[in-house]
Amino acid sequence: MAEFTVAVSDPESGHTYQIDVDEQDANRFIGRELGEEVDGAAVGLDGYSLELTGGSDTAGRPMRSDVRGTATKTILSAGGVGFEPTTDGERKRITVRGREVSDETRQINAKIVARGSEDVDALLGDDE
Repeated sequence: MAEFTVAVSDPESGHTYQIDVDEQDANRFIGRELGEEVDGAAVGLDGYSLELTGGSDTAGRPMRSDVRGTATKTILSAGGVGFEPTTDGERKRITVRGREVSDETRQINAKIVARGSEDVDALLGDDE
């Protein structure tokens, strides 16, 4: 059974809220890809819309939007998610996870793109 931690960022206030989802709510994320929009009701934000921006799997490998599917893949990277070069022209072979959310995913990053009628702090609480 799928269990995720969804990190929801609010671009207006700059706050990030971490919400644990499981069972039916977690199933709403399965099969979605990075860049897709999801109904915010899955994390307790009724009337809100969330865009999936990233995530990581059980081993901490980052999800990359340029890798298809759910499997891990070893790619040659010159920078971006999973590798930050220290010199010009540096490249490195890294293992990353595909852009599709699966049972192996443990954390999903999302940002609010459409707001509902209630305030985010009122729905999720201010957990700083």
